[in-house]
Amino acid sequence: MKIWAHRGCSQIYPENTMLSFSKAAKIEGLTGIELDIQLTKDNRIVVCHDEKVDRTTDGIGEVRNYTLKELKKLRIDAGNGTYEKIPTIEEVLDLLENRMMNGLKLNIELKNSRIPYDGMEEKIIELIHGRNLQKNVVYSSFNALSLQKIRELDVETEIGILDSKVSDCLFKLRGGCGANALHPYWKGIDLPADQIKDYSVRAYLGGHLYPEKPTGTKLDLAALTQKGITDVFLNEPEQYLN
Repeated sequence: MKIWAHRGCSQIYPENTMLSFSKAAKIEGLTGIELDIQLTKDNRIVVCHDEKVDRTTDGIGEVRNYTLKELKKLRIDAGNGTYEKIPTIEEVLDLLENRMMNGLKLNIELKNSRIPYDGMEEKIIELIHGRNLQKNVVYSSFNALSLQKIRELDVETEIGILDSKVSDCLFKLRGGCGANALHPYWKGIDLPADQIKDYSVRAYLGGHLYPEKPTGTKLDLAALTQKGITDVFLNEPEQYLN
């Protein structure tokens, strides 16, 4: 079973922050790190999961209505009187580039299902190719048309189609979205393992985000492997690899 850090080490550090990514990058045996991208009002790529900043920062409103300079004024509570900022994708790549060159993967989820950010695909492909990191990146989205565009821009890149059920992921893949991997919810494996054995099946989980405390219980990874899952996106990868 391959283990990815979901939004970094997001159970004990604030999700999608330089802090959570730096902690994840230090974990030996980690396959990769997953993050989410959106566009600002001035067309900069930033790393944030929600379309609104309300949940994770001291601000309110949609990411797309902020300039980068305005977003950088918002604070993300990291505990003990310390704060993080919403990072740009360039800042994250600066942090992770050396580790990526040595095998660490980066799953970039395009958060464009609710808001169709115009030109996002071209911008992220150009950036990744400009740094020669294309072999170290997986692109994912719930938006099949967005992934189709990614495939047109890069015929060789790895793409994972997101959905709640693995059957829906497979349906989208076969529909021509350009994906070559399935990214379902971990409880949405509704097909026998032999029907999905030809694909990487990277399952995402939910819950237990910072500042929640570790539960002390672990997933039965062997049971998930039997279901055909090859990778898991975990908020607490350090509990499995350290």
